[in-house]
Amino acid sequence: MRVYKRSKILATVGPASNSYEIIRDMIVAGVNGFRLNFSHGSYEERDQQIGWIRQASAETKKTVAILQDLQGPKIRLGDFDGEIAVTAGQEWQLCYGEATDASKRQLESQYNIAEKAKPGERVFIFDGKVHSHITAVEGSRITVVIENDGILRQRKGLNLPDTNFGGDIITDKDRRDIEFGATRDIDYVALSFVQSADDVYNLKQLLEQHGSTAKVIAKVETKAAIEEGELERIVEASDGVMVARGDLAVEVSAEVVPIVQRQIIGLCQQYGKLSIVATQMMASMVDNPSPTRAEVSDVAGAVISGADCVMLSDETANGNYVLEVIKSMKRVIMYTQEHAPIQPVYYRADKPERQDAISSAAVTLAQQLNVVAIIVETKTGATAQSIAEHRPSLPIFSVTSQPRTAQRLALMYANKSFLRPDGEHAGMELAKELRQEGFFPPHSTVVLVSGRQPGMPGATDTIRVRILE
Repeated sequence: MRVYKRSKILATVGPASNSYEIIRDMIVAGVNGFRLNFSHGSYEERDQQIGWIRQASAETKKTVAILQDLQGPKIRLGDFDGEIAVTAGQEWQLCYGEATDASKRQLESQYNIAEKAKPGERVFIFDGKVHSHITAVEGSRITVVIENDGILRQRKGLNLPDTNFGGDIITDKDRRDIEFGATRDIDYVALSFVQSADDVYNLKQLLEQHGSTAKVIAKVETKAAIEEGELERIVEASDGVMVARGDLAVEVSAEVVPIVQRQIIGLCQQYGKLSIVATQMMASMVDNPSPTRAEVSDVAGAVISGADCVMLSDETANGNYVLEVIKSMKRVIMYTQEHAPIQPVYYRADKPERQDAISSAAVTLAQQLNVVAIIVETKTGATAQSIAEHRPSLPIFSVTSQPRTAQRLALMYANKSFLRPDGEHAGMELAKELRQEGFFPPHSTVVLVSGRQPGMPGATDTIRVRILE
């Protein structure tokens, strides 16, 4: 019998993977979804990439998801030539709307920090490589004192972990990108630098206004987002959460990140939301053909915790070993799930919901009978998601008549989705089809989960056990 990875791979499209052939080969290698980073590139490029992804998905007969990652209020330095050296104790000014001039110790900021920042707050420059603190705010300028020697390069990020941006995280660029994405085949929209649940609700409202059915992924990468109580509210408000470990480490310090990662995975399991672990999972493979032992352990740890997805960023966007890193990550996932028991972070108490009771019964029955798969008929994906919450140690084959549902489920734990017309026996017909194609050995047993009214959302009420000849 074929074995499928339960934690999925989300890969970023970039210059290194910007062709139909590479995208097709990435799907074959094990990619389940593609991240389109809207911090870079044109709409024309995005249209071409979306077309390639859907064409490659059809050619390979593998359903994949597309995630639109909004830039958000990413604060960066402006453009300048070469490198600028800074020394501990120096005063520099960060200026909005004024060009960088090293002779005046003046750096251009692409965001008007002065509207939000206050004296005494910290500013980390070049994604945390240079530390500083604010001593004065005047007009559109802030004065900072450098705390360590270092170098600066153009367009590198600024982090202000102590600054409250007051919910102002959806920029004008984001709004244009949201409007663009609403008319394209996008399954998920990721919101950067989320600080509160209200940010998630604001994005959902914008998507609804534009007629988009895309689900919202909250990127947790700010100090405000992990404050006591707020993180759980963010998980409840969103459809999924991405642990954006790069900026989060700069904002709260690196030792906090593994704990937050486990909290997020656990909360997502508790509330039935998608969990994505991101940033530098196999970063060394940007330049090297093999991962480090630490990176292998990092991916394996996410798998053991029951994460839905692990994500590749620079590795597939700008790396020299695009297909090799996907294959390496897949090998780690497969070996881990086969040799280490999944230990969900969240201990499930019995939920009172009818849907959860049916899902729990299906998983328990499947495990006791040692079946080869759970086959689910689903319209919206809710039943498949509910079963995945229980982190079964066997594949979930979801059959749906809705392309959007099939694509979304491509990132869901243990799910493999199939697009088929609604019908009274859709699940059984899929089971027979998979048996004929060699997915299952002869005389395999499956558990079928369905409803008496095929295609009606929320009507799941039947569990059957069937032996496939």
